[in-house]
Amino acid sequence: MRTEGDFEKALVGDLVSENYVFASVLHYFGISFYQYPTESLEMVCKKHRVHSSQLITELESWAQRKEPTTEDLYLNPIEILVAYLKKKHYYFVRQELPFLSNIISGIDPEPKFAPLMADLRIMFPLFVEDFIHHIHEEESRLFKRIELLQDIEENRFSLNDAITILERDPVHLLADQHEVHDDEMEGIRKLTVDYSLEADAPLTMKVLYHELQNFEQELRIHAKIEDELLFPKAVELEREALRQFKKKTRKN
Repeated sequence: MRTEGDFEKALVGDLVSENYVFASVLHYFGISFYQYPTESLEMVCKKHRVHSSQLITELESWAQRKEPTTEDLYLNPIEILVAYLKKKHYYFVRQELPFLSNIISGIDPEPKFAPLMADLRIMFPLFVEDFIHHIHEEESRLFKRIELLQDIEENRFSLNDAITILERDPVHLLADQHEVHDDEMEGIRKLTVDYSLEADAPLTMKVLYHELQNFEQELRIHAKIEDELLFPKAVELEREALRQFKKKTRKN
């Protein structure tokens, strides 16, 4: 484990080679690691008016982050699950995608990787656009429907309004549409041949491939949580809202 002084004197390229996560932390502070591979962290921090101790604290914080287990999420009510998924959406859009876009658009690839990077610079922005559209769709339709179903369950709508809501966008149709997006990174995976690189590949490419693979893994986990936890809970909520609605209509 490096001391703070060792960190400050170390070259940015060496720090990132030791731990690729450090590239993300630098990006968080507005520093592109590939611009300063042979400069010390101390010098780079001075240029960007960042305290190296802040960087180290942030790196330690990232290393200690723990995601809730599937069991934790299953045991929580649906609104906690939705809040968690929204938080992940925010993280994807505000941190991970900008970081990947920054590397893809910013690095100066070696001639061997130039054609691949040219393709990636066309493909990745399209992927980002589609992905953000998918997130907005999910939040405005599925998450909104869950919220409305909860409101029906808590008697916040008139019978007529409840009928209109229950007839619109049933959860099983939203689930079918969701499955279309389950392998969003297929094109990028094929282009990078399953993120395979030779051992002597440049650090920039190693970090890029590692981050792309990491992001795909996160998306797989995210989709699994939605498919195996969120949708079954939403179906159950819809079923309960319908049951309560039928009970009320019989009384009337």
